[in-house]
Order: sequence, then C-alpha cells, then structure tokens
Amino acid sequence: MEVFVRDNDINAALRVLKKKMQREGTFREMKRRRSYEKPSERRAREKTEAVRRYRKAMRKRFEREGY
Repeated sequence: MEVFVRDNDINAALRVLKKKMQREGTFREMKRRRSYEKPSERRAREKTEAVRRYRKAMRKRFEREGY
C-alpha cells in the first residue's frame, strides 16, 4: 500500500492511509489475529460473515431489480 505525502503534510497522508487500511480491512484483520481463534469459532465467524454478505447482496439486488 502506498500513500504520497504532498507539501510535507503528514497529517493528510496519515488520514488517507488510515482510510485505505479501513477500506481494505487491515485493522479488522490485525484485531482478529491478536489472540488465538479456535477452529469452531472461526467457522462460526466465517458463517456469520457469509450470511451478512448474502443479505447485503440481496438488499442491493432488491433495490436494483425490485424483487
């Protein structure tokens, strides 16, 4: 990941970097890897994430197509 600093404005570059990392999910990944996650917890988390993604896709589809 790369962020360019313009006119020595480091604060703006940090804001851009944080926004990129947030969008990419880097912060969530770091938080998740801080401690060990049991395989059963991992499966449950992945299943809930999949359900969330599916529901979001269905909401968008319903808005676009109307059914």
